[in-house]
Amino acid sequence: MANIMIIDDSDAIRMVLKDIMVIGKHNLVLELPSGMEALVGYIKSKPDIVLLDMAMPKKDGLAVIKEIIAYNQKAKIIMISASDNQETVKECIRSGASAYILKPFNFQEVLNVIDRVIKSQMS
Repeated sequence: MANIMIIDDSDAIRMVLKDIMVIGKHNLVLELPSGMEALVGYIKSKPDIVLLDMAMPKKDGLAVIKEIIAYNQKAKIIMISASDNQETVKECIRSGASAYILKPFNFQEVLNVIDRVIKSQMS
């Protein structure tokens, strides 16, 4: 079981991700509809993993990755995006994302990636 923080501007995606957390027996510690308060939320909630949307208004996922990683280089961030642009994927990984999931995703895919990231923390 992991403590998860969700940051996504879509109410529907956040709802689906919350359902996935219940199925996977993970604990949702915080959900945010934008990246504007992501660092403050991260510091306060101390999640094991952040599920982060790439395309958000005002502050995109890449900016959020950079802020969180500057605060905690060991942060585990899973990007979720509808874009499969390889340069974007590479930039996210270079900036500190642990994984990248494409929308539309299925429940099992998200749970598998979370499990993989959790296991990588332990090694």
